[in-house]
Amino acid sequence: MSDWLSDNRSLLAAIIVITLFLSFFSSIFFGLKQNIIRSKNEVFGDPERTKGGWYWALCGLSAILLIWFYFSWGLGRAFFPNFANEMCQIAKVEEALSPVTATLPIQSRYYKSTTLVVRNLSQLSILEKNIPHKYFDQSEIELISQTFLQIKELVSVFSNPKDQSLGTTASLKSIENEITKLANSLTSEYKGFEPSELALLQPKWGVTEIEIPMIPTTPKGILFEKVALDAQEVTNIFLKLRNQSSKSEQLIKKIRDDIKTLRQLNEVTSLTKESALIRKKYIKALERIFKRLDDGNIFSANALAGINSSVKLLNRSIVQLKGNLNSIDFLFFPGAKIIKSRTQCTEQGSARWLPKPTDVAATFANLANPNIEKGGGYKGTTLLWWKWLSISELIAVAIPDHFIDLFPGEYSQHDSQGKFNPKLKDLMLQFAQGDIYLGSIPMLDGHIWDSMFRVLVALTLGVFLGVPLGIYMGVSRFFKSFFDPLIELYRPVPPLAWAPLILTIFGIQDDGKIFLLFMVAFAIMVISARTGASGTQLSKIRASHSLGASNQQILRYVILPNALPEILTGIRISIGVCWGTLVAAEMLAGTTGVGFIENVARTVSDYELIWVTILIMGLLGLLFDLVMRWLIAKLIPWRGKG
Repeated sequence: MSDWLSDNRSLLAAIIVITLFLSFFSSIFFGLKQNIIRSKNEVFGDPERTKGGWYWALCGLSAILLIWFYFSWGLGRAFFPNFANEMCQIAKVEEALSPVTATLPIQSRYYKSTTLVVRNLSQLSILEKNIPHKYFDQSEIELISQTFLQIKELVSVFSNPKDQSLGTTASLKSIENEITKLANSLTSEYKGFEPSELALLQPKWGVTEIEIPMIPTTPKGILFEKVALDAQEVTNIFLKLRNQSSKSEQLIKKIRDDIKTLRQLNEVTSLTKESALIRKKYIKALERIFKRLDDGNIFSANALAGINSSVKLLNRSIVQLKGNLNSIDFLFFPGAKIIKSRTQCTEQGSARWLPKPTDVAATFANLANPNIEKGGGYKGTTLLWWKWLSISELIAVAIPDHFIDLFPGEYSQHDSQGKFNPKLKDLMLQFAQGDIYLGSIPMLDGHIWDSMFRVLVALTLGVFLGVPLGIYMGVSRFFKSFFDPLIELYRPVPPLAWAPLILTIFGIQDDGKIFLLFMVAFAIMVISARTGASGTQLSKIRASHSLGASNQQILRYVILPNALPEILTGIRISIGVCWGTLVAAEMLAGTTGVGFIENVARTVSDYELIWVTILIMGLLGLLFDLVMRWLIAKLIPWRGKG
């Protein structure tokens, strides 16, 4: 069943998109209807009017998912599954002709020849103005000046149509004609073409790592691929073409000989190390400019005009043959287009880094599979599952070994026959080290549980230690004056600033991450509890004193209930901050956890997996927040009703 769902992601996405559209419009209709009904009984600002409204939540969720489907190309893939394959064949044509179009004012504003002439003459002019006369004698400077003149003359020879050889002119005309033939071939009939069996056996769009099927699966795509193969042959001929003539060859030989002479003079002349280095650097700069010119890639002013016109004709033919693909591309596939690299066609723009919802769901399903042997989980660990945990392991964590050392008596030794008879203290040590089997209990396991466990333990420690301290800081001059500078000293420091130090001290195990999260939660809980305690109305405290309440009773029945809203809000904030800090800590150092998964996915640019981890973090954060909302509603029902 899962394989069928994976292979038919487009169909599944189409059903989901239609459902989302229905949900979006129906929720708006129902929401507006409810607003009309309830408007007579509600006033603005009443907290009760914010309750309910599930239809607006459905509307917002549908809108977000529809936007996701649209910009990830999930909507387009759902209803136009052959689009990518046909665009891939067009991209093949563009890739095949890219060396030709790179020399034309199509991808840029100028001919490549014009760019080369302007850039090299500009660099040559700067080099000529900065001749280090101090390090060359008069004869060498004359030779350098002569070389400058010859290079400028070489540029003029390349740029002058009269100096272009007949063979070069004929080759350029032949290439122009071949590209025109390619444009004309796109107007031919293609409906008779049939895709090969291998093409039909390809995995569908987005099912494998090679996201778009490469072999054409439609008659139109077959025609485009045929043109791409012919275009590659034309490009190969163009790449071998050079603007060489007898005049340019003579100049090239003369310039090469002069530069060689300058290099030889630099080697035989007795010079200081500094002088030799400056001379060598200058001659090398001159030679570098010359080498960019002697390969014959500069053509005369209008030599490529015919090829430019034929390429434009080919592009118009491609647009015409695309037909309805143009409107589909504009309406349903926002952003950049599909491009062809050496081995595959890839999506560009937002579809490159924003995976489709169905692809994310497929990645999550594979990640959530508890069967590690069949490719489930990640790096040998399940996402969220259970395992049998030995009770002795829990005891070993809870009881430090040195605690047993405090008991009276000595540990046993082996006797003369090599036998070891343990004493009570030895058995106690084995118990503390978890070497005695006490049975097993089921326990959650996996990356998600590891992250949740670290947050829950740190948060629990932060609450149990931070709340009492915060309460006493709110009622005691000593506690406030003594602890406030210490708390405020480290609280403003970002948690990630502590991470390298703490992870260095504790290592990459859980204790370092838990301590880092504890520091975050502890400061927040201290501030929340202190604010709540110090905000207690003085009239309530004086009334309690007048009724004969003790300090402990005032603390228990007046100050603590008054501080409870702030404490619960602090816990809610702590969960969010701890969760974000944990993921960053797991990315810095760790072998399990949601942050660890995202860090590995980032290094290999696995966008589906990155988005899976983002959604997992968001959903878990939402789950924690919903639990806190429920607790706040149960523990302080009077909040906002005073």
